[in-house]
Amino acid sequence: MSSSEITNFVSLKTEFENGLSLSEIPFSVYPRPQLVRDNWMCLNGKWKFSLKSKEEKEYAGEIVVPFPPESRISGIEREIKDNEVMIYERSFVFDEKTDGKKIILHFGAVDQYTKVYLNGELVGENTGGYLPFSFDVTDKVLFGVNFLSVEVRDPLDIDLPYGKQRKDRGGMWYTKISGIWQTVWLETVPCEYIERIKIDTNLKGAVISVFGGVSEKMLLLKTEKGIKEFEFCGDKVEIKLDEPHLWTPEDPYLYEFDLICGEDKVSSYFGLRTISIKEVNGISYICLNDKPYFFHGLLDQGYFSDGIFTPAAAEGYKNDILKMKACGFNMLRKHIKLEPDIFYYYCDKYGMIVFQDMINNGKYSFILDTALPTVFLKKGVSHRASKKRREAFIETSKGIIENLYDHPSVVYYTIFNEGWGQFSSSECYKLFKSLDPSRIYDTASGWFKEKDSDVESEHVYFKPVKLEWNKKKPMVLSEFGGYSCKIEDHSFNRDKTYGYRFYEKVEDFRKALSSLYLDEVLPAIEQGLSGAVLTQVSDVEDETNGLMTYDRRVLKVDEGEMKKVSEKLIKKFYDNIR
Repeated sequence: MSSSEITNFVSLKTEFENGLSLSEIPFSVYPRPQLVRDNWMCLNGKWKFSLKSKEEKEYAGEIVVPFPPESRISGIEREIKDNEVMIYERSFVFDEKTDGKKIILHFGAVDQYTKVYLNGELVGENTGGYLPFSFDVTDKVLFGVNFLSVEVRDPLDIDLPYGKQRKDRGGMWYTKISGIWQTVWLETVPCEYIERIKIDTNLKGAVISVFGGVSEKMLLLKTEKGIKEFEFCGDKVEIKLDEPHLWTPEDPYLYEFDLICGEDKVSSYFGLRTISIKEVNGISYICLNDKPYFFHGLLDQGYFSDGIFTPAAAEGYKNDILKMKACGFNMLRKHIKLEPDIFYYYCDKYGMIVFQDMINNGKYSFILDTALPTVFLKKGVSHRASKKRREAFIETSKGIIENLYDHPSVVYYTIFNEGWGQFSSSECYKLFKSLDPSRIYDTASGWFKEKDSDVESEHVYFKPVKLEWNKKKPMVLSEFGGYSCKIEDHSFNRDKTYGYRFYEKVEDFRKALSSLYLDEVLPAIEQGLSGAVLTQVSDVEDETNGLMTYDRRVLKVDEGEMKKVSEKLIKKFYDNIR
């Protein structure tokens, strides 16, 4: 952004910044809640930071990891140009006796092209901006002081999944971020260790699979009646429970367990729940634990005014979830972004269902992808996709499915959103469904529908909510609303405002939302609607159509009023299926 443009923007501080200090390490909690070990080292905090390009001199300073350099709380707050290489450097002391153990260096996410050096030697490279990656650095770590260097380029290659980032931000597009934006950490593991686990649940128990070269295995489950031991058969253990306690948003019960495999030990958890589709009274519904369930949700972009892609503290994620729960919502549609594991853990723990989007790539066309479909053209369109773009989208989506497999809160995947980058839809649906048949797949959210999809999915913004479908598939109103109310002193852009219907007074905004639900969504529920996703959790930069402001300091709606609306919707839903 230009210096003249910056004057139009307000620096919005969040309450989550209060804990940041010169001595504190941000996001210092173990970053993988479903595979927790004791022996690890967090490498977040202050790093040396420099930018190099052929045209410009080196820029040097300090950056606070894991906040992207474009963000204010990173300490840099600077646009990264296409020809600039970001160089992160820090030292750390390793004084542990390994005795034949392995040392693994982990990165939560780095955007987009990454090279990692340890003590001057290249240990590995990574391409992409959203998935975690790691390197075995056992042979590179020295006893004593070590020097870690990470080189990153981010030209915003649109062949790679990039989501809502854009160089010329504005409207529904947000500030581009670069570099390290999730936790960096080091852990020591036995020579034979648990690389990952896979949890499959049903209404009576779970099957847990272990991946890694470990022979002797034992599982200790914490139940309401005490610790129970389970034995493995090969790499799997089956847990059958006499009195299973199911997971729901209303009662998000989690079973905790310790997994001991040889010299390795991890702590984890699971929630017992199933997702399926059933027909009731001639209408197909999405079912939670074999019973039709109304998914009352919000679009969740996952952007924050302090760290852009990464809130100042994990409390930022927790705050969003609990505030929306207090308003009566039971679901968030995580929109075109993958979050760190801690977000999904909070959803598991506090009972917030997640509809997870895959991350769009490819060129976006306003005319083809938004304007014409909004008016009439909603079928028969597919974009051309290069081999690189296809592979990047598919591999990233496969990584999302693998990384989120064990989270009970994640029940639904959106493959393509509003036709943006859409290609080979049926093939993508079949592939992803084969990788995880336990979730619901929305192949084309909004429009450009395909035969191969578990649901019908509609977006309604500029007209009344009136849905028509054959009712052989569940109907999800996957986006609607977008009502805007700009709060003075809590809005990012002084001059511009983005939304779909505008209200100057909070009272009018609240009345309009209530009317939208009771006059339009409620009748759709009577017709057999399975779920609805309001735009959105919070304002984001120019967008002021959130229930909260971008800095999360103002909740524009009344929790009690919203909860009453929710109760009316839920009651209508269950009255309808009786």
